[in-house]
Parts: sequence; C-alpha cells; structure tokens
Amino acid sequence: MNDQLQKFMFNAAPVRGEIVSLRNTWQEVLTRRDYPAPVRNVLGEMMAACALLSANLKFDGTLVMQIFGDGPVKMLVVQCSSDLSMRATAKFSGDVASTIGDDTSLTDLLNANGNGRCVITLDPREKQPGQQPYQSIVPLNSADGPLQTMADVLEHYMHHSEQLDTRLWLAADSERAVGLLLQKLPGDGGIVPHPGELDADTWERVCTLGGTLSNDELLKEEPETVFRRLFWQENVQHFAPTPARFECSCSRGKVGAMLKMLGREEVDSVIEERGHVEIHCEFCNQRYEFDPVDVAQLFLVSGLSEGVTPAAGQRH
Repeated sequence: MNDQLQKFMFNAAPVRGEIVSLRNTWQEVLTRRDYPAPVRNVLGEMMAACALLSANLKFDGTLVMQIFGDGPVKMLVVQCSSDLSMRATAKFSGDVASTIGDDTSLTDLLNANGNGRCVITLDPREKQPGQQPYQSIVPLNSADGPLQTMADVLEHYMHHSEQLDTRLWLAADSERAVGLLLQKLPGDGGIVPHPGELDADTWERVCTLGGTLSNDELLKEEPETVFRRLFWQENVQHFAPTPARFECSCSRGKVGAMLKMLGREEVDSVIEERGHVEIHCEFCNQRYEFDPVDVAQLFLVSGLSEGVTPAAGQRH
C-alpha cells in the first residue's frame, strides 16, 4: 500500500479523525542514518504525528516538530509540508549510541534531568511583511511528572497550545511509522444534523475504542483494517486520501547562501585549514563540497550556479 493519510469525520458529532501509514517515506529516512531502536521508534512516531498535525494546516507552508533533549539524544527534528512531503533526523553523539539499550524509555532518552522540551513551529510559505512563524513550546513534563510517550507529549501540546481535546496513538518500528488521531471540534464542528441525530457520547465512545488499539495491531494491519475494526458501527464520512513522500529541501544553492551568511573571512579560514569546505545535510546525508575556486565565485556572483562546476562523487 502507498504511503497516505486518510481523513474522516463522524457524522453524528463534531469529531474528526485521521489515520496515516508511512512505509516508503520512513524507509527513506532510515536508509540515510543508523539509529538505535528506541531513537528510531521515537523519530518514527514523530513523523506519523507530524503528518497527522500537518494535514489540518490552514495555509501552504511547513510544520516543524523539534524535541530538544537533555539525555543522550540532544535533538529530534521532523519537517512536514502541507503537501505531506517530509524529512526527519536525530542528533546524538556516536559515543552515546552504544549506551542506549533496546528498552531505553523516552524519559531516559530525552528528559533525563526534566529539562526536555517540544517545539512546534508553523511556518507559512507566503508571509505578510514582518510576519514571523508561529512557535509553541511545551515541556516534556506535566503536573503529574514526566510524559511517557510521544502521544502523551503531543496530547499535552494540543491541550495547552490549541485548546483542542485530542487523542493520539502512534507506533513505529524498522518497517513502518503509523498513527491515529481523534479530535473533538469546538461547538458543533460545522455539522448541520437532522433533528435527533447528534450523539453527545460519540467522543467518549470513539476514544474508548481507540484505547483498545495495541501498538502491534497498529503496525501489523493496514489502515483500512484498523479503521474497520474500531469504527465499523459508526456513521463516518471519508475524504480522499493524501499521499505522503520523503523530500529533502536542501540544495547546493541553499548551502552556498548559508556560507555567504557566515562571511568570506570565516569561509576562507576553513579553506586555509582544510583545503575545502564540506557540508553534509543532516536530513538526507547529501554531501556538498566547495573548493577555493567555488568559494571565490560564490562571493563574486549573485547566483551560485553561475560558473560553478560540481565536484566529482557526491557533490551536486
């Protein structure tokens, strides 16, 4: 089955849902980096969650989800555009990787000292003059203590930042990253029911049904099977599925622009020390190399591609 996100709406109440399955998109991430299993699984759950949250963006742009950790994992990043093109990466030191066991918890990975935080940024592609991306920060803790799962973290975020009752079920392994979202909409959610058709118990009932879903079931079964098992008795409207894919937005031009921001003196100091400047994209592991001629041209012309010849190998 192709990677896709399916939206649905419960007709008897202002409750909506989404279910997403990422296989090829997730594999594109995993082929570029080797992560310990607990890091891999948390990053996969973030990818599924990011797709679920991005599907309701009211603008053309990007949602960026970042976890800044104070444990062995320092940062997890997932970026998802409104068209569900995605990329993801994790940062931790190589020395630490060997200390992460298969059963290491999210708290031990990211919130060992209680200072971990989740940052979600909404960045419209077309901004008004002076407009900044919207950003919300929530700790990896609640009043009851450390949050135990990514679903807990994001439910906490939705409650405090969006004031929307939201339930999430997330799972990931070496094959797939999957997720289910249920959300109670304000008021009647735009539903125009016939008299007597509104069901005030729908939210509690569908959340109870979602709570019967195990990680193994979510990972093993296709979304249609999961949905049918949970909600076969509900009156549900389905919408056209949206395909998801891996896409990295890095380019030689963007790397060149970054080097120009650093300034000629800084870049020349690297050239003097190493003979070239080498940049690796954290998301797709693409390598960009700039030799002294490239750098000279970079600071002489407005367009990076004017007269710059890509180096052999992985340069482009």
